[in-house]
Amino acid sequence: MASPSALCIRHKLYPPYTAKYNPIEHRLFPHLSRVCKGVIFDSVEQVQALMAKASTKTGLKVFSSVIDAVYETGRKASNEFNQQRPISFDDFLPNWNYVARPQPS
Repeated sequence: MASPSALCIRHKLYPPYTAKYNPIEHRLFPHLSRVCKGVIFDSVEQVQALMAKASTKTGLKVFSSVIDAVYETGRKASNEFNQQRPISFDDFLPNWNYVARPQPS
């Protein structure tokens, strides 16, 4: 397994108001909406159980996991980190698509 510092991280997003082009929107969300229809959520476990019930005849199965961690908001990357992991922006939609590459050893 590669060390975490050797990972190349690609970040891709759809710009605002273009979610209709995201295939996951059309393949997954209708089935999640169907299993949650009319349900009042009481707990995270209930939502997780409902998500697991979503399936289709063509073989879609939903797996979910609950991350029970508290994340700090407003944290910024240090200058040292930014120097060690330079960011290269894609030619297509550079504000939304970029790659963080490790510095060569």
